[in-house]
Amino acid sequence: MTETTWTSPWAGLAVAGVAVLLGLVLASLDALVRGAPAPGGRPVLRAVTPLRAGARLLLERRRTTLAPDRLLRTVALVATPVLALLSAAVLPFGGRSVVSTSADLVWFNAAEALLWAAVWLLGWGPNAVHPLVGAYRFLAQGLAYELPLMFAIITVGVGAGSLRATDVVAAQADGNWFLWTMPVAFVVFLLGAAAFAFWGPFRAPAGADLAGGVLAEVSGVDRLLVQVGRAVFLGVAAATAAAWFLGGQDGPVLPGPVWYALKTLAVMALLVGVGRRWPVVRPERFADVAWVVLLPATILQSAVAAVLVLGGFYR
Repeated sequence: MTETTWTSPWAGLAVAGVAVLLGLVLASLDALVRGAPAPGGRPVLRAVTPLRAGARLLLERRRTTLAPDRLLRTVALVATPVLALLSAAVLPFGGRSVVSTSADLVWFNAAEALLWAAVWLLGWGPNAVHPLVGAYRFLAQGLAYELPLMFAIITVGVGAGSLRATDVVAAQADGNWFLWTMPVAFVVFLLGAAAFAFWGPFRAPAGADLAGGVLAEVSGVDRLLVQVGRAVFLGVAAATAAAWFLGGQDGPVLPGPVWYALKTLAVMALLVGVGRRWPVVRPERFADVAWVVLLPATILQSAVAAVLVLGGFYR
């Protein structure tokens, strides 16, 4: 049976604020890297582009289509940011998290899996061609990366001997970060996070060739909700990778929270820097690579971690 403990609601609000901040920082880094138009011609102000774009969306009128499914569309719009915030509930801060379960790693993966349904409903709800095709593209990507991602997460649990996020961080004390022995799992985890947010090279579900795909008929506040959810989810994924593979707050000299913040920023920079330089990957091509290369590689990575556990390498 899964054991679950909850901290105070105030801690939950604080973590939700941190999650939104992570999303804003990632969006700002992305604007800097892709060279977004600079307000007033000042490149340094590119970092505030996401805030300006959000303000414009607040003033934009909602777009409507013929005979939309309003209920499913509303569920999708609300679920996207909510799931992103829920994924942050198991982030380990100072040896604890807002929600502590005996299966924190499964909690994070469950939030990702539910995002499948949210994006599908986002494509189905408008009753329009382009969003629906974009939703099918997202499902195709999901079928490709879900199994490799699950094995990457399993590898982390094997190395830590636990599915609790705090135990995963504790198992990496004194520089014994899982990144050194689980590089394949680390890469696959980041690929899966980017694909779940249909961002960077995995933005085919919202591709320009589909007039925006799943986002084609979303505007105004509705579009802002989806964009915030995507950015928050990717920011939380970066913080999760920093905890699960880079030891979280582990590090010399500097305070633990500072190390955690620096590692999270480093993962964000890696996601943005590499992701914006890759071309868009067609879902069927990604499926070929995922099933032929990534899945066997992550299974082998799990086996290697199991052997290291049996040999007493992990404490």
